[in-house]
Amino acid sequence: MTPLAKLLEAALFASPRPISLAELAELDPEAPLAAVTAALEELREHYNVDGHGVELVELGGGWQILTRAEYTEAIERAQLAARPQRLSAAALETLAIVAYRQPIGRAEIEEIRGVNVGGVLKSLHERGLVDVVGRAEGLGRPLLYGTTPQFLEHFALRHLQELPRADELAIALRSAEPAGVE
Repeated sequence: MTPLAKLLEAALFASPRPISLAELAELDPEAPLAAVTAALEELREHYNVDGHGVELVELGGGWQILTRAEYTEAIERAQLAARPQRLSAAALETLAIVAYRQPIGRAEIEEIRGVNVGGVLKSLHERGLVDVVGRAEGLGRPLLYGTTPQFLEHFALRHLQELPRADELAIALRSAEPAGVE
């Protein structure tokens, strides 16, 4: 393994979050971006070919070393991994609206959901899943919300284009309903 690949491996191992390509490039300012990309591919190949229990994954706008999916259940069963707190149905619904309609204001979310979402938005913001991304031009210039890189990381997405399309979601939700429910 090249010295640059080892340096990247050490940084990725030490980080609790995905590290962007730009941040990884700062580790060795003399290395061209192409060399950093090549070192990441070398590292990914190393984990894949040599049969490691971890893998190098691109997600949330960066790179992270993660446990392979086939070992996740055993690790969780042994309670070795920290589990993120589950999101309530209201939080998931609000988060989905933000993800698909961003940037979106609180009033629009409340109109879609039919309930007050102030507390849910505050909770999602505290968890780092949504953030204020601007202000609308309308009366009072209300805040606009959007998802964060942590949202992408939480749902193992590289970018928002990996979200299921609305028609795919409708089909999945229909097939998940119990028989006789309409």
